[in-house]
Amino acid sequence: MTFIRYNGSHLCDEHFLQYVERRAKKEFRQQIDLDGLRILALALSGGKDSSVALSILVEALSHRPELKIIAITVDEGIQGYRPKTVEKAIELTDRLGVEHHVISFKEALGKDMDKIVRATSEKGACTYCGVLRRRCMNSLARELGAEVLATGLNLDDTAQSILMNFTRGDVERLARLGPHLRVQPGLIPRIQPLRLIPENETYLYAILKGLPFSDDECPYADSALRNEYREIVNKLEDKHPGTKHSIVASYDSIRPSLMEAYPPAELGKCSCGEPTSNEKCMSCTLIEEIRKMV
Repeated sequence: MTFIRYNGSHLCDEHFLQYVERRAKKEFRQQIDLDGLRILALALSGGKDSSVALSILVEALSHRPELKIIAITVDEGIQGYRPKTVEKAIELTDRLGVEHHVISFKEALGKDMDKIVRATSEKGACTYCGVLRRRCMNSLARELGAEVLATGLNLDDTAQSILMNFTRGDVERLARLGPHLRVQPGLIPRIQPLRLIPENETYLYAILKGLPFSDDECPYADSALRNEYREIVNKLEDKHPGTKHSIVASYDSIRPSLMEAYPPAELGKCSCGEPTSNEKCMSCTLIEEIRKMV
């Protein structure tokens, strides 16, 4: 029996699984119009969240044979961590019968994450990794003909991102948070079917469903600024159950105004082929910085 503190529910295993699936499917249907959709990509890390997202989407869309689901895994090149998660991703996609593609930093960008950290510092690892990982996901999804890219971002991730941007005063970035409702040339729009599912529920769901996943943490994650916000949000949720949902609900209520105030930037094309609002995209800028250091 599982107790859901934020709404007072007591659920058996079967009803808990249905509870998670029902909310994820509802969120998915609200975020995307399936009419005419032919290829949906999912960013699969091999961790619990993206594994749960893939499992639910495969089941939810099994009645649409015309819609192809593919999984994309980014191998940043972090020894002792990423090989395990890639193995789990392969195991899951084999089990679900999903086409799986792996793209590595080394092959796509010429440097792996371990080498980047040695040349820079662990403190900035998440900044480099986030920008370069997004480039790899977007470029491969576009190359494979995907019209949308699903991620495993959960409620905790979403609430943390909202709070981070509010406290930093980065209102324009708030307007750009996913799920993406506006399609821009060269950018594959992202959806987040788990954005209202708490992290502890995705973990329990993965265990109850027997999904293969790795719960190892990235060795460079300790220095991430997000950790401070995770602690703040978790303390508030512990004291006031439902806080995470309230943060996201508040954001959703003002999001239309934010999107109106901050329309999409006019995008050009970087020499690498990726869209950019400047002459050079951020990933190429970072890669040039790294090459000077290595």
